[in-house]
Amino acid sequence: MVELGTPLRVSPLIKFGRWSFLAVGVLYGAYHQQRLEKREVGIREIEARQKEIRDRKLAEEKKRNAEEVEKAIRELSNPTKK
Repeated sequence: MVELGTPLRVSPLIKFGRWSFLAVGVLYGAYHQQRLEKREVGIREIEARQKEIRDRKLAEEKKRNAEEVEKAIRELSNPTKK
């Protein structure tokens, strides 16, 4: 087993610097997270509006296709005499 010597005493200036950088990093992370959340809320609102429009268009298209299919079935089931 290797014996380690006594640990070196770290300068108070270095300790202060480390803790300062840690605190600044945490504060920056919180600020950045808030900024990203605000941007995401805006994006979600836009997507919700676009989804409503897209759903409405799909419903109209589905209804139109159903009417065309119904019309085609009626024409095929009731042939006209020539």
